Amino acid sequence: MVNFSVRILYTYPRVVYSIVSRMNRKKVSLLFVCCLIGWISCTKRNTVQEGQPYTQIDSLTDTYLNLQDSLLITWNVMAKDENEKLRSIHELLQSMNSSGLFNKGQLGSLEIRLEQVEGIRFNQKTMFNPHVIEEYDFASNSLISEIVSMAESNPSFIQKKELQSLIDYITVSDQRVEFFRADYDDVAKKFNLFLGMYEHKLKEIDPNATNDKRPLFRMASDN
Repeated sequence: MVNFSVRILYTYPRVVYSIVSRMNRKKVSLLFVCCLIGWISCTKRNTVQEGQPYTQIDSLTDTYLNLQDSLLITWNVMAKDENEKLRSIHELLQSMNSSGLFNKGQLGSLEIRLEQVEGIRFNQKTMFNPHVIEEYDFASNSLISEIVSMAESNPSFIQKKELQSLIDYITVSDQRVEFFRADYDDVAKKFNLFLGMYEHKLKEIDPNATNDKRPLFRMASDN
């Protein structure tokens, strides 16, 4: 058995991601989600056939696959939350437009900027360039700030509870971006560490594997 301390708890990606998605919609505590994932991990059973030894490569393969699953889950949870935030911004702009309380020209400009923000979103490959993340964050943060300030400047508009709740959701969602990114970075660091330690065995673990390490959000914020 390999003495490798990096073990990720997400061993059932589709089930966990489905549960996390439902909890995210209901605003369930992330601590509870983590406890749930930990419980699932504790129920894992090795599926080695009877009579066959559990080798070092088996152990490394389990760890490698768990790390890959965890990268996928943390990225998808983060991306889904970002999708919901952008959808909510669209909804808020539409509500502001239909209310007749705001300048139509300004709202039109904000809608165009929102489409531009969606057009410069990064993925796991393009984020190798830290400037892509910086550009997206600057455009997104400034747009959200401007829209929220405009909406809250009109008391008649925000007196409706559903609209104030929508504004609150956008604000909170924007604030938790850093937490999701920190979770992803934590998994990516472990994955990169694994690649560094077992590069010489990588082809035995997965013939199609590459030694491409994952970029970190932390690297972008440090530039």
